[in-house]
Order: sequence, then C-alpha cells, then structure tokens
Amino acid sequence: MNGKRILLAAGAVFVAVQLLEFVLNALFMKAANQQLEGLWRPDMESKIWLMYVFGAFVALLFTFIFVKGREGKGLAEGVRYGLIMWMFVTVPMNVAWWVMLPIPHSVMVRWTLFGLLEMVVAGILVAVIYRPAAPAKPRS
Repeated sequence: MNGKRILLAAGAVFVAVQLLEFVLNALFMKAANQQLEGLWRPDMESKIWLMYVFGAFVALLFTFIFVKGREGKGLAEGVRYGLIMWMFVTVPMNVAWWVMLPIPHSVMVRWTLFGLLEMVVAGILVAVIYRPAAPAKPRS
C-alpha cells in the first residue's frame, strides 16, 4: 500500500466531492435549500469548518477501504464501489433525514440522486489512481 497514492486519491475524492457539492447546491438545490433554512443551526457558519475536516476524513476512509479490497478490475470496479458506498451511506442517511426532519420527499430524492453522482465519481477517481500497473515490457 502506497501512502502517497492513498493521499493523492483521497485528495482527489475530497476535491471532486466538494466541487460537486458546490455546483449541485448552487445550481440545482438553491431554492430547495432556501426552503429548509429554518432547519439549519443559526450558528452553522461558525462550525462549517468541521464539515471540511470530516469530509477529508471520509475521503481518506473511502479511499482506504477501496485500496484494501481492490481487485484491480479498472473503472468498472470504481463504479461498482461507488454504487456500494452510495447504498451503504448515502441512501440510508438521506432517508433518515427525511424521516426525522420535515424535508420534502422531492428534496430527499434529489439529495440521494446527487449523492449517487458523487459516489460514482469518487469511485472512478480511486479506481483510476489505483489502476493496475501495466505489465513490465520484456527487455530485448
């Protein structure tokens, strides 16, 4: 296991997910998020740094789990891993939010679908960074 590659892959996952979160929330969820402002903590801005810290931790854990179970099957393995993590983390988390808070069903569905995009992109990134090494060319 290569520590530098893990950090590179985790960094790529973190950046990609943060960019997707920004774009998806700014473009597709802005109106829905404004409707939910009454649910957010009034002091959320002072604690927002914790989301980045834990986002980096999750990216590292996401990458570590992939690397430990990697079969070397390329992009398909990354897509499959992203789907599994989506079903394991994103779907139950969003359904739980919907059950506990007065969030419209349509918002929960969009969060879940956007989470699918994020997890598949993250899975592809780690699969690309951890792609199997090309076979060594024989010396002539």
